[in-house]
Amino acid sequence: MKVLVLNSGSSSLKYQFIDTDTEVALCKGVVDRIGLPGAFIRHQKNGQEIVKEQEINDHNVAIKLVLEMLTHEEAGIIHSMDEIDAIGHRVVHGGEYFSDAVIVNEEVKKAIRECIELAPLHNPANLMGIEACEKEIPGKPNVAVFDTAFHQTMPRYAYMYSLPYEVYEKYKIRKYGFHGTSHKYVAIKAAEYLRRPLEELKLITCHLGNGSSVCAIKYGKSVDTSMGFTPLAGLAMGTRSGTIDPAVILYLMEKEKMDVKQMNDFLNKKSGVLGISGVSSDFRDLEKAANEGNERAQLAIDMFCYRVKKYIGEYAAVLGGVDAIIFTAGIGENNALVRDKCLTDLEYMGVLYDRERNFNVEKGKVFEINKPESKVKVLIVPTNEELMIARETKRLLSK
Repeated sequence: MKVLVLNSGSSSLKYQFIDTDTEVALCKGVVDRIGLPGAFIRHQKNGQEIVKEQEINDHNVAIKLVLEMLTHEEAGIIHSMDEIDAIGHRVVHGGEYFSDAVIVNEEVKKAIRECIELAPLHNPANLMGIEACEKEIPGKPNVAVFDTAFHQTMPRYAYMYSLPYEVYEKYKIRKYGFHGTSHKYVAIKAAEYLRRPLEELKLITCHLGNGSSVCAIKYGKSVDTSMGFTPLAGLAMGTRSGTIDPAVILYLMEKEKMDVKQMNDFLNKKSGVLGISGVSSDFRDLEKAANEGNERAQLAIDMFCYRVKKYIGEYAAVLGGVDAIIFTAGIGENNALVRDKCLTDLEYMGVLYDRERNFNVEKGKVFEINKPESKVKVLIVPTNEELMIARETKRLLSK
């Protein structure tokens, strides 16, 4: 089965064309600045790259461009649309409607629309991608894979907030969690590496990037995760505050005369390690600045790692022990300093981590950074959300 995987943003469209038998991405690319000046498509195949600039008014035009590239005489990979078996879509929020991937129909689209108020930046774009495919590639099945679905196995006491119960009944305010596709993928890869059934393992997965979350996975199911009602909760992130005392928000709104939109931007775009450091949201910039003596950059790194370590300890307690701790995503896979700070002083819980291996990682594969005698494995597992979406699409349609 050959699956076109799409990740639709408000002004961008990332894509991969994956052969699910070999699990190889035959080509990939991005359409950027949709609806904005300077729009372009960047298409990659076999290490070669084509960049084409043109006016791209909406997602329908973007999908047309992707299909043109897929069938391009030189850069293409197929001769006609008949060779696309299905389209797999990343959808950020499925609310309480979906605990698994689903084949898209009118009911599914209605539910995605109803979740727009829970993810106003993401769900409208995800839906636009689905509807553009229905228009431009009619007759092909579309599958929605939700960031929130994996976390629907959390027990009620873990996902409920201590607000009046009527608020949950009326507005469905609860913890949903995100990055579910990534957490699920790396858990499966870790089980394969450890040669043990996923259903026997207690895992803590750390998806650390510009957006970051930690997940407790017990016997293959998510039982808790650091993000909440929105992706704003939990760790201090690139530009997001993470969890703070809610009274701080009320206090600042009053003192700074902020309205709701201003506070939303403040928490999502001006906080996190960017806000603390005043330097950057990129950890490479933070490390450089810290090495040059910038105390605020060092503080931002320390705060981020401190919170990751707290969640590792917390989730070890939730799971009643842990078989493996997994690091993934941009920071988790590539930043040895962050991993070092997160893993130091965890000997009490059976983590004997090999510092030398941590700073000499073989990238692009599952890599073990614990000492042989460690009771807890520590793994770096490259994530691949697009492949997970392709797998889920194949699984559903094979039924």
